[in-house]
Amino acid sequence: MTYEDENMANRSRRSRRSLHVALAYNAATGFVPDTPEDRGSTADLRKMIRHMARILRSLGHQVTILPLAQDLFAFQRKLRRLNPDVVFNQYDDVVHGALYEMRFAAMVRMMGFPLTGSPALALGLSRYKHMSASLLHGLGIPIPPCTELLEKVGDVDRYEWKFPLIVQPGQEHAGIGLDRDSIVYSKKALRAQVRKVLQEYNQPAVVQSFLSGREFNVGIVGGKRARVLPLAEVHYGDLPPEIPPIMSYAAKWIETSVEYKKTSVICPAVTTPELARQVSDIALRAFRAVRAWGYGRVDIRLDEDDIPRVLEVNCNASLEEGVALARSAEKAGIDYPYLLQGIIEAALEGPPYDVSIPMQL
Repeated sequence: MTYEDENMANRSRRSRRSLHVALAYNAATGFVPDTPEDRGSTADLRKMIRHMARILRSLGHQVTILPLAQDLFAFQRKLRRLNPDVVFNQYDDVVHGALYEMRFAAMVRMMGFPLTGSPALALGLSRYKHMSASLLHGLGIPIPPCTELLEKVGDVDRYEWKFPLIVQPGQEHAGIGLDRDSIVYSKKALRAQVRKVLQEYNQPAVVQSFLSGREFNVGIVGGKRARVLPLAEVHYGDLPPEIPPIMSYAAKWIETSVEYKKTSVICPAVTTPELARQVSDIALRAFRAVRAWGYGRVDIRLDEDDIPRVLEVNCNASLEEGVALARSAEKAGIDYPYLLQGIIEAALEGPPYDVSIPMQL
């Protein structure tokens, strides 16, 4: 831990007070079948939520785990009755194409409660992949070339394409909709993959140039003084040649898959100081552009000229201990309890210009 980190930790411990934390998560089941090998399953989520609750209690907080399934009015009544100091938001959509994460965040803020992570606007922007990419492009933040939104198969003929391309659903996250067929090398394959997205996910397809360079996950934590964590690099070098080097759903979550077993993450990434500076700067600009707050992850890939380009801004990234954002935080000297405490403090600080006007729901 650096001298600066130690001072931050000491200030946090001095200012810490016991809070009533409502730890909210999506308890809906049955929409997408769970399998034992899927680490994105409901069982894994509940295990993580229980662990987070134990950690928060070890910090001296009172924690109420608050599941939300389908009865929103019952949830609102219970939340109002609990009257917590802060809502720790771990609500994640389980229905393809749904935007309930955004609506959930808006509801909690309308009720007047501080909320961890990003506000509703940021959650919505980041889930509409083409919209957020267009925003970043307009601000001069590099994104992959040929980024287009296709709402029907016939839209393929509207553009000039430079292959290879990557095709994915326009409103998903966590690798959903990315598989071994997602990278295409011809118009015929492009049409087939767009048709698959339209039919299976009932949403437009986002098409982009596939970048073959190095891929970095850039963790960011904090409120007004948002901090970029040590870079993590996704290593695809052990994959067999027939499997594309992308962070597909299988690579993220399916423990029995070749993608999961042969894809690894190196943290901290080995880079030149200049490349690390460029990647970190672009990630922080993208994070702020969508109005993300508290914590998140920006995925970046280098193009053929080694220019970092933003693939996606992930608001409210996974907080599982020991991996992803938490792993990068550990490399920065921020242990898991302090990471969760810092996220709560950012929520209490609140995003800039956020006016709290509770409304009766």
